[in-house]
Amino acid sequence: MAFLKYLTIPLLILITAVVYWFVSYDWIGSVLLLIFAIAMAVMGWILVPTFDDVGPTAPVDPDWDEPTA
Repeated sequence: MAFLKYLTIPLLILITAVVYWFVSYDWIGSVLLLIFAIAMAVMGWILVPTFDDVGPTAPVDPDWDEPTA
């Protein structure tokens, strides 16, 4: 299930790139959609584990005091 969560949007974009290629034979648009699918896969791989605060977070400085203005 987690694998599907990471790749749902990139796979849909990839399918769109393939359909676009067969409909228009425009290689530039297909390559751009392919690059976008790869970028979305990387973003999903990095960001999906942070859903529901289960992924890596920034360290908290215990000495920092929020200013009261």
